[in-house]
Amino acid sequence: MTNQKTLFILLTIATIILSIISLTLGGANIGLGEVFEILRGGLSDDMRSTILLELRAPRVVMAILIGMLLASSGVVTQSVFLNPLADPYIIGIAASAVFGAVVAYLLKLPDFYYGVFAFICSALLSLFIFKLAKKTQSVATLLIIGIALSSFLGAFTSFATYLIGEDSFKIVAWSMGYLGGANWDKVFIITLPLIFCVLYFYIKRHDLNVLLSGDEEAKALGLDTAKIKKRLLVVSALAVSFSVGFTGMIGFVGLIIPHTLRLLLKTSNNAILIPLSLVAGAFFVLFCDSIGKSILAPIEVPIGVITAFFGAPFFLVLAINSRRGIQ
Repeated sequence: MTNQKTLFILLTIATIILSIISLTLGGANIGLGEVFEILRGGLSDDMRSTILLELRAPRVVMAILIGMLLASSGVVTQSVFLNPLADPYIIGIAASAVFGAVVAYLLKLPDFYYGVFAFICSALLSLFIFKLAKKTQSVATLLIIGIALSSFLGAFTSFATYLIGEDSFKIVAWSMGYLGGANWDKVFIITLPLIFCVLYFYIKRHDLNVLLSGDEEAKALGLDTAKIKKRLLVVSALAVSFSVGFTGMIGFVGLIIPHTLRLLLKTSNNAILIPLSLVAGAFFVLFCDSIGKSILAPIEVPIGVITAFFGAPFFLVLAINSRRGIQ
C-alpha cells in the first residue's frame, strides 16, 4: 500500500509540474516567471494573458481529462475481456467513435453532438465486440475483428475527408488526435462524463475484481456477468466517445497505462489500478502533448502521432509475450 500511495503522490506532483511547464510551450514566448505573474494576475499584457488563460490553460486541463478518460476505460476494457491487449483503440471502439463524430460533423451539428453521436456508435460496437468475444476466447480473433472494424470505419472517415475537400481539417485532426481546439466550454462538457464514468468504474471495482477470476467463479459468487460486462462496456464507450468527439484518435493510452501499472505494482486489483490510472493517464497524455508542441516547434506534431510512437512498440512486445488473460 505504501508503494501505491507513493506512486500516486509522485505522479500527481509530476503532473502539476508538467502542467506549469506546458503553459510555457507554444508559438508565443511566455517564460516561467511570466506564467506565475499572469496566474497571480500581476501581468497587464492582455495578449499574453489571453494566450495563456484562454488557449494554453484549457489545453493543459483537456489533456489531463482526456488522459483520465482513456486510461480508466483501458483498465475496465482489459478487465472485462480478461485480455491485456483489449485497448479501446485497438479493438475498434475509438474508430467507431470517430465514425459517429464525423457523422455529426457532416450533419453540421454543434460540438456537443460529436460526443453524443460518437457515444452511440462506440456503445453499439462495444456490445457487438462483446458478443463476438464470448464466442471465441482467442486473442488473435479479437484483434483481427478490431482491426477489420477499424479499417472499415476508417474507410468511411477517409471518404468523408475526400468529399469535404479543403474544409476537412477537423476530420484530419480527429484522425491524428488534436488538442489545439480546447476551450473552457469543452473542458466543462467533458468533465461531466469523466465524473460519471470514474465514479461508476470505482463503484464497480469489486465486481471488476470478481470478473478477473473468470465467468464461472463470478457466477458462483452471484454476479450476473453478462449484465455487468455490458454496462461496464457501455460506460467505457461513453468515456472513449467524448474523448474522441473533442480530441480525435489518441491511441494506446488505454493499453500502455493499465499494463504498465500492473507490471510495476504486480497487482490486478482494480481498487488500486483505477485511481492510479487516472493520474498516470493524465501525466502521459500531457507529456505527449508537450512533446508534440516542442519537438519541431513552431510546427506542432499531433498528439496521436506521439502516443503511437510510444504505443506501437509497446503493443508489439506485449502481443509477442502475452498469454491468454491479464497477466
